[in-house]
Amino acid sequence: MSSSNFKIDFLQKELSQEEMFLDVSRIFSLLSDSTRLKIFWLLCHAQECVNDIVQMMDMTMPAVSHHLKILKDAGMIESYRDGKEVFYSAPGTEKNKMLHEMMEKLMEISCPDFEGNHEQINENSKYLENQVEAIKKVHERLTENLSRRITIEELAHEFYMNPTTLKTVFKDVYGTSVAAHIKKHRMEKAAELLVSTDLSVNEIARLVGYESQSKFSATFKDFYAVTPNEYKKSCTKKNGLQNS
Repeated sequence: MSSSNFKIDFLQKELSQEEMFLDVSRIFSLLSDSTRLKIFWLLCHAQECVNDIVQMMDMTMPAVSHHLKILKDAGMIESYRDGKEVFYSAPGTEKNKMLHEMMEKLMEISCPDFEGNHEQINENSKYLENQVEAIKKVHERLTENLSRRITIEELAHEFYMNPTTLKTVFKDVYGTSVAAHIKKHRMEKAAELLVSTDLSVNEIARLVGYESQSKFSATFKDFYAVTPNEYKKSCTKKNGLQNS
């Protein structure tokens, strides 16, 4: 049999695997909606609750929930509950990693740029102006001291607020609970340090408030769907390709 005939026979055999092509077709069909594609890309990089996605995407909650359900039913994203909030992320499966990498290559998107302030604040809070200003100072205190575990009681005493009021106004202004919001800042800071420094994972863990490296790594993986070392390796590789 000539090499040409062998090649044709091989290709025909592969083309006969209908189910394999259907599976791939379903994935592309699932991501043919640009909004759903954006949500999937977002959740490949970060763990977000519905409210955060609504704000970032400038969509209604029912619309976001609809896309999240489709992605979750397809096994492309997963969720977990933290108190009353449900957070979503894209698990680091081989399929998700390949899709994520393909999207970024096609769109020439690199790892997130952490420079600048991207904080989203509810400027139309229903609470008193002095309460909102106090909460902004609470936020500043927490984000400037990520290596410390500052309690709600400490903050309430320092800023002369009732602990319950502090938590309620904070969620109204920043959209999530104090714990969830600061966890997000810790993970984003950790990701920045992984890419921009040569610090070890253990050193970075301590800088963002984790005494246990294993607990930090588990939280980071929950948030970014990859381990700290995998994240560093991926971003270093992408930055190297861009600079070559």
